[in-house]
Amino acid sequence: MSFSGKAAIAGIGFTEFSRNSGVTTLTLALRAIRAALDDAGLSPDEVDGVATHRVSDSAASMTVAQAFGIRDLKYFIDHFGGGGSSHQVIGHAAMAVTAGVADYVVCYRAINARSAFRMGGTGRGFVDSPETQYQAPYGYYTPPQQYAMIARAYMDRYGANERHFGAVAVNQRANALLNDRAMMRKPMSYEDYLASPWIAEPFRLPDCCLETDVGVAVVVCSAERARDLRQRAVLIDGATWGGGATLYSIGEPDLNVSGARHMAPRLYRMAGLSPADVDVAMLYDCFTFAVLLQLEDYGFCARGEAGEFVLSGATAIGGTLPVNTHGGFLSEGYAHGMNHVVEAVMQLRGQAGARQVKDARIALSTGAPGYVGGVTSALLLRGDA
Repeated sequence: MSFSGKAAIAGIGFTEFSRNSGVTTLTLALRAIRAALDDAGLSPDEVDGVATHRVSDSAASMTVAQAFGIRDLKYFIDHFGGGGSSHQVIGHAAMAVTAGVADYVVCYRAINARSAFRMGGTGRGFVDSPETQYQAPYGYYTPPQQYAMIARAYMDRYGANERHFGAVAVNQRANALLNDRAMMRKPMSYEDYLASPWIAEPFRLPDCCLETDVGVAVVVCSAERARDLRQRAVLIDGATWGGGATLYSIGEPDLNVSGARHMAPRLYRMAGLSPADVDVAMLYDCFTFAVLLQLEDYGFCARGEAGEFVLSGATAIGGTLPVNTHGGFLSEGYAHGMNHVVEAVMQLRGQAGARQVKDARIALSTGAPGYVGGVTSALLLRGDA
């Protein structure tokens, strides 16, 4: 049984994006969820499902459910995983409400990723992956290092260069200037980009996502229930996930082929859509390079052409495919995937203000493309008529 179009996102919520929230991840989760319920016009006692993903860095879904006083929790997920799993959690919730397992599932991500648990940071034990024991002795451990190797392989194969990476960063900073919740509100030129320090070549500082303290949540329910609530329903037409290979045991002879490239045809097939139908895209931008890669993986341009596609202005607001209209992880903040979904919903509701894409009806939102963690996930969303 396909759940395409039978489930919807009915509410969205988020806390302040900051460098130091001053509160626990449990508090961030509860505040974001409460905001999402208010947005939908629901009360906490109507929630019967709670779902999240985390890497030992946040409040567990059962803890959140107990804090809300949910006595008969019908559905929960506490998935171990990072950005590649972010959209999978929402896909699972869509299946649950379509199957009648639960009525209203809140999906959240709450992290103190700047003031507490920094991604890839040192001074703590290995993550739950056997490969890290072989990386750490060589100092090859952090996400910028890992993605830098893939980016270099892409540059060598297709002739991509710093102009292409810089165009992604500058474009998203321009978008962030139109977004009140974005952390980076200072204009950035290409010259500013070139003057910024190296982090891990070929990545400069603006090539890398921010580290953020934030909570973000969405409410998932059946399409039928969503149509009776406060906001315009945003239907989940496609939700897929996959993977099976990591960067080190990749089993993939070409580093330029990501898990997303394998998965994308299934996503479009499930939704009955094609890349030409997508009006706006939120592409997982842990690094600028990831945006280029996914423009090709999801079929918006041919292999090796993404850099020139961005330079042409196609991905700017007003272009043929606006990308990361909120500023993305590079300039809005990093909620490990979930803030992309919130922005996609705002665009499809027509609530994005100065950064609104005209007549946006179909949105693609993606998780990490499937390298470091070995998994990927994505959603195709449609504004209800």
